[in-house]
Amino acid sequence: QVQLVESGGGKVQPGGSLRLSCAASRSLFSINVMGWYRQAAGKERELVATVTSGGTNYADSVKGRFTISRDNARATVYLEMNSLKPEDTAVYYCNAVDSSNPPPMSYWGKGILVTVSS
Repeated sequence: QVQLVESGGGKVQPGGSLRLSCAASRSLFSINVMGWYRQAAGKERELVATVTSGGTNYADSVKGRFTISRDNARATVYLEMNSLKPEDTAVYYCNAVDSSNPPPMSYWGKGILVTVSS
């Protein structure tokens, strides 16, 4: 089991920046994939970015603006969001996938709201 707690959300003006953090309740060393997803009002949850030992992956809509990183020592994953747009407004969820023992287990945080508005 791993609990995930997001922080750093809030309201920001278009063009602004925010950094989201996701703190895990235990070490990330057995966690293969860490990611951020988001769900806007009336829409389905979508992938924003993932990070593994092999690298990072981003949705086309955030490439060049968002950066995901993980700090295994601090058991924390970050999402640096720059040049924010109103369409980035959503609840952002942290996700962890532990494949150390089959079957893979997926864990979710409760989500945090990001509002981009003037």
